[in-house]
Amino acid sequence: MTHWIRFEHEGQAGFGVLEGDAITAYEGAMFAAARATSRSLALSEVRVLPPSAPSKMIALWNNFHALAEKLGMPTPAEPLYFLKAGNSFLASGETIRRPRSYAGKVVYEGELGIVIGKECKEVAEADIEPYIFGYTCINDVTAAELINKDSTFAQWVRSKSFDTFGVFGPVIATGLDPMGLWVRTVLNGQERQNYPVSDMIFPPLRLTSLISHDMTLYPGDVIACGTSVGVGSMKEPSNTIEVSIEGIGALSNVFEQ
Repeated sequence: MTHWIRFEHEGQAGFGVLEGDAITAYEGAMFAAARATSRSLALSEVRVLPPSAPSKMIALWNNFHALAEKLGMPTPAEPLYFLKAGNSFLASGETIRRPRSYAGKVVYEGELGIVIGKECKEVAEADIEPYIFGYTCINDVTAAELINKDSTFAQWVRSKSFDTFGVFGPVIATGLDPMGLWVRTVLNGQERQNYPVSDMIFPPLRLTSLISHDMTLYPGDVIACGTSVGVGSMKEPSNTIEVSIEGIGALSNVFEQ
């Protein structure tokens, strides 16, 4: 298992492999011909960046049996998804901020993220695995009261794409079997979510294949696999929210009203 990380050090962006609290810097491109250097940095010396720079983040709705059952929703025949805009992307350790234009509930959603490693278009499920670089943690932050505010138009993209609402990281883990993973979300020290990836309606390989038949996926693109039961709002003036997946790590941020 390898943990890839992007960082900023002395004003320069870089990437490498994280082992414990030490980063071995690499050169080249993370998704193609990455080469280790002799340079080593302490995690405390750098500012952590989102672990990839996606052209898009595709995020799933109604992709877990348990949540569909709780909400009384039918199992979808195909993936239901929206996009989160690039301005929303935020790294672990950075602050999620309430937009000034919105005073309603702001909701956390802990999720598994798929990170694409090479250009992927119309790839069959049986052939899709080499196109997936690895997996990351996601907090799909949502301005929940906006989605159905206008009865004529569901505002999924607006509610999900405010600055700082597309939180992912801290690393991309390779060499994982996603079907054995669990997603855990802790708000202010209290566990709110703890659910298995195996409960997905469209599991990672099938999901990636199906989306690749709708749109071309590029290296660094992220698929947020959707969430399960336990979603809730962040109500305190300041909240600490952590999404963790064993084998990947912990995505930790503060939300400020």
